Amino acid sequence: MLRKLSFFVLTLVFGSALFADEAEIKKGMEAKLGTKVVSVTKAGYLGLYEVYADGNIFYTDEKLTAILVGGQLIDARNMKNMTDDRMKKLTAIKFSELPLERAIKHVRGDGRRVLATFEDPNCGYCKRLAKDILKLDNVTVYTFLYPILSEDSVRKSKQIWCSADRAKVWNDWMVDGKAPSGRDDCDTTAVSKNQEFGRKLNISGTPTIFFADGERVPGAMSPDRIEQKLSQIK
Repeated sequence: MLRKLSFFVLTLVFGSALFADEAEIKKGMEAKLGTKVVSVTKAGYLGLYEVYADGNIFYTDEKLTAILVGGQLIDARNMKNMTDDRMKKLTAIKFSELPLERAIKHVRGDGRRVLATFEDPNCGYCKRLAKDILKLDNVTVYTFLYPILSEDSVRKSKQIWCSADRAKVWNDWMVDGKAPSGRDDCDTTAVSKNQEFGRKLNISGTPTIFFADGERVPGAMSPDRIEQKLSQIK
């Protein structure tokens, strides 16, 4: 239902009952949106409440008379995008809770800096990212095979996972275009578990990058931006 709602649309919702607190607003919004609401907090602007549900931020008033869908809340005093800032916090994870044993491990240099990616082997932006990662030094990258584009993506993911040298076969395909050709009938439960885990994290596109401080970045990043982010993490 949520995907059918147009961006930048102010949806009027008739009704005049006063919702006294966040719990009541949560209950009311779940009924109107038809999905589970994760959190409700005061936005700090115009008496609005921030509602986080289905990986999106919505805004509403205490009476639920209007719902702002897809809008960006900007602090006019400093032009800071408060919605983006909140999304970074709401979508962050605990890096230590990632199941790294289900990822392909790439080590460059001393490997002291770490990041994790969720990638589909047929994703063009993922192939660009794979090339850009080769420009980084002193980094360990954990790549989670996350085939979401096609059945061929699933097959390639299984072939890569079944390889004796997963990192090499991954780079052979993503960087050099040499398709995996090995078996795909080993224990590939890691691939299906990654798919399930990614859905729980609301990962809907690839690549998705996670840094050691838990920040999530959907989409590819340039090596300069990755380097800048890595240098900021203590």
